[in-house]
Amino acid sequence: MSSAAKYDLTEGSVSRHLVRMTIPMIWGIMALISFQLVDAYYISRLGTLQLASISYTFPVTYGIFSIFIGFGVAASSVISRMIGEKRTEDMKRVASHSLLIVLIVSIVIGLLGLVLIEPIFNAVGAKPEELELIKSFMVPYLLATFFVSMPIVGNATLRASGDAVAPAIIMTAAAILNALINPVLIFGLFGVPRMELMGAAIGTIFANIVAMIAVLILMHKRGIIDFAHIQNLINFKDSMKRILVIALPVGITGLLPAILGSVVNHLLSKTGPEAVAAYGAAGRMEAFLLIILMALSIGMGPIIGQNWGAGKLDRVKETVKYAISFSVIWSVTTALFISFFAHPIARIFSNDPAVRENLVLYLVIVPMTYFLGNLSHGWGSTFNAIGKPQISAGMIFLKMIVLCIPAVFIGHAMGGVTGIFIAIATVNCVTGAAYHLWAWRGLGRKWVPVARSTS
Repeated sequence: MSSAAKYDLTEGSVSRHLVRMTIPMIWGIMALISFQLVDAYYISRLGTLQLASISYTFPVTYGIFSIFIGFGVAASSVISRMIGEKRTEDMKRVASHSLLIVLIVSIVIGLLGLVLIEPIFNAVGAKPEELELIKSFMVPYLLATFFVSMPIVGNATLRASGDAVAPAIIMTAAAILNALINPVLIFGLFGVPRMELMGAAIGTIFANIVAMIAVLILMHKRGIIDFAHIQNLINFKDSMKRILVIALPVGITGLLPAILGSVVNHLLSKTGPEAVAAYGAAGRMEAFLLIILMALSIGMGPIIGQNWGAGKLDRVKETVKYAISFSVIWSVTTALFISFFAHPIARIFSNDPAVRENLVLYLVIVPMTYFLGNLSHGWGSTFNAIGKPQISAGMIFLKMIVLCIPAVFIGHAMGGVTGIFIAIATVNCVTGAAYHLWAWRGLGRKWVPVARSTS
């Protein structure tokens, strides 16, 4: 049995595969989140100016991260389907070429970032003294974009082959290394020069270089990549088309939540900073609660991809059914918990009575619609996995931009903060129910895999 076929997801219990693919991703996602948390914690010890400066960089680094998440989703989708189709050589070609594509895109993004670094951060209000500190972090980060992005795509490729444990271990090890080396470089411990924000960037880069080496070794050892394909570049145009047709819409739609969040914050700011603070606290809490559903959506992708490629539609539908069922159960359970303990939760996040009041308001309105709103995660992963990202992108764009932005403006005009939260909840209900009914019917009729030569 070849290494690429070792983790066959087209046979055996679907529910066991879901558990095996999801659980490692939970700690893997937490490891990724820890990179920025660790940087923020150590840099906060340098002073308010340094913490404010690193805070300006988070949206930019998140944007870069979102772009390469798109490439990871694309690689996972194409490769998992080729594994299901038993097209081993084509799988090796696309996997190998995906590394070269990521290198090219990384260089372009890095160079653009270096050219635009001052206009970008001046536009968001960074002061001159903050800009110098921002540059000390962003310049090395942009120069090393490939080393930060390659593990994202490489780990996605390993998951596509059916292995979720190795990527999680690699991400966790990199996070631990980052946490250990960053204070040494930031504060100048053990005789190392004190580098402050530059030290945080170098520490992150070094941890990702180690992760990249580990990923490349595993990919080569398991026969997922063949460097001969990088040398001869045969059918590189085909590989690039397959990757970009998924990576671009996924990467772009990954930025849509930030756009919606900015609009909501703008409207809430008219009421006062307390409402903005409450919405921000709710967002951080939701991000934590969504880790399990994010892990599930990532874990189900390779299962769906391999079985779609193998033409086993019954197993695809079974995977979606299990994932959607768990999503609903998890969402209802967390919503009931949040609503019941809304006041104690609000006290954890703030001592300001006005912030608490607005946060409680959010917690008793929006979470009750999680069970419908969160369906987009599972269906988005499904469409990306079967090579139809335009459907997933359209769903997210319609929900967040076409429907939710006008809805929150109307809600604000009619009911202020309460109206905004009701608008968000209403859009969750309408889009969640409509998407699920439409997508479930289409999965058995419109999108049956009829030709293995298509994307």
